[in-house]
Amino acid sequence: MEELILSILEFFGKAWWVEIKTKSPKCTYYFGPFVRKRSAEQAKPGYVEDLQGEEALITSVDIKRCQPTILTDYEEKEEANDEDESSNEKFPSLSAHHSQSFHE
Repeated sequence: MEELILSILEFFGKAWWVEIKTKSPKCTYYFGPFVRKRSAEQAKPGYVEDLQGEEALITSVDIKRCQPTILTDYEEKEEANDEDESSNEKFPSLSAHHSQSFHE
């Protein structure tokens, strides 16, 4: 039943997600989706710990209702764009924790 509710929430962009932004590397990570904000809050420390273990410099952590299309958005500085055409590539999540996906 919870999977059905989650599917409905995802469809309308009302599922809860943990959004973590880092400065080094400059990325935005989305972990989720969650039916309840409390569940996202409980999972948040594990995601933060994983990114810190990867030596990422975290600039913000937020719990929000959204509908991300990219779970890890790798952003490179404009100067690097001139040197490397692949600077806007999207990479998979670094988290070792299980992050639920749209296909589960």
